Amino acid sequence: MKQETPNIFAEGQVLLVDKPLEWTSFDVVAKIRNVIRIKKVGHAGTLDPLATGLLILCTGKFTKKINEYQAREKEYTGTITIGSTTPTYDLESQPENVKDYSFVTKELIEKTTKQFVGDIMQVPPTHSAVKRDGKPAYVLARKGIDVVLDPRPVTIKEFEITSIDLPVIGFRVVCSTGTYIRSLANDFGKALGCGAHLSKLCRTRIGEFTLNDARSLEQTLEWVREIKSSEGIPDSQ
Repeated sequence: MKQETPNIFAEGQVLLVDKPLEWTSFDVVAKIRNVIRIKKVGHAGTLDPLATGLLILCTGKFTKKINEYQAREKEYTGTITIGSTTPTYDLESQPENVKDYSFVTKELIEKTTKQFVGDIMQVPPTHSAVKRDGKPAYVLARKGIDVVLDPRPVTIKEFEITSIDLPVIGFRVVCSTGTYIRSLANDFGKALGCGAHLSKLCRTRIGEFTLNDARSLEQTLEWVREIKSSEGIPDSQ
C-alpha cells in the first residue's frame, strides 16, 4: 500500500505575513487556506483593514498555539493626526469635529504621552468586534445604536513620539494584548484638547516575532506552493 505523504501544514506551521493595506485579517487567512487546502488555518491577533504589518498565521495542529501567540506583547508604529476626530477613531470614517490645534507644542505632546504610559483603563472603539449583548459593537454602531463599552485594563509599556509635523505626529508604542491603538489616538487627542484620530498603523512585533521576519502575502503564497510541490502534497483537503 502506498504511504500517504505527510502534510507539513496539517502537522503545523507558523507563517509570518506582512498584511497588505485594506485587507482584513480574515481575507489573508482565507487566501492562505485556499492555497494550503486545509481547514485549520487561523491568525493570532486581528489587524484592522487600514493597518499593515505583522500577522501571525498558524496552520493545522499549531492552531492550538494561537492564544499563546496572541497574548504576547505587541509593538506598533504609525501616525496620529490631531485637530479632528472620526467615529471609528481612524480613517475608515470621515474626519469631523475640526478644532484649532495651533496651541499644541512639542512640550505639550511629550508631556501628554506620559499619562498614557503604564497600567491604564481603556475603552475600546464602538466600531470594534468587542461584544455587547452578544453582538459585535460595530454591528450595533453601524445601525446607529448608541453603544457603551466598559473600560478595560491595558498596559502601555512605551509611548514614544518619533516625529512631529503638525497636524501629523509619528509614534511608536509597545503594549499588552487587547490594546486598541485607535482608542489610544482618540484619547490622546482628548488629552491634548483638540481631538485626534489614527491616520496610519503598522504592527512591527508580536513577542519575539518581528516584521523583518515576515514575507509579503504574495511571497507567502509562492512559498506555500513551492513547499507543496517539493513535498508532493496533494492539492486537496
